[in-house]
Amino acid sequence: MPRMSEAEKQRSHQRILDAAARLLREKGLEATSVGDVMKAAGMTHGGFYRHFKSKEDLIAAAFQHAVDTVVCEMEAASTPAARKAARSGYIDQYLTARHVQDRGSGCPLAALAEDLSRVQGPARGLAGETVARMAALLNEDSTRDTAKGRAIMALLLGSVALARLSDDDEDVQAVLDAGRAGVTLLQKQLK
Repeated sequence: MPRMSEAEKQRSHQRILDAAARLLREKGLEATSVGDVMKAAGMTHGGFYRHFKSKEDLIAAAFQHAVDTVVCEMEAASTPAARKAARSGYIDQYLTARHVQDRGSGCPLAALAEDLSRVQGPARGLAGETVARMAALLNEDSTRDTAKGRAIMALLLGSVALARLSDDDEDVQAVLDAGRAGVTLLQKQLK
């Protein structure tokens, strides 16, 4: 069999990360197998070990990829006005019925926090780093004190978690509206 070019290997690696990031958020860590990921990426199970040493390495890389994807706009914002707009847009997107229903493309912490709290290894460490990273991005005054960012993050995660417990669209929206009201109050009180 001919050797894969470096560009082809990178494209394959990206397909695996995309598939894993989506499936892990949709199904959870335990319910997602390497075979599921490789099938979703359009590849054979045997090719997995050309890209990752273990499922744990894949989980860490896919989690990092998912986080990078959902925060890229906030991190790319270079002016205070752009950061405020990106943060506001992130919060607006976060507190939607679409996010509640579409775990596969939403916040990896909202989808995987409980699973990640039960594992040891690189993914658990990345989860802790992500909490600090998100708290800093959600903190409005760009100081090192991320208490406000952590409080906003707690409201966002909690709102989505509670909304996912309901099958009633009106109840889902009521929970999301309450979360939005809580974020707004918090932003006003902590200025």
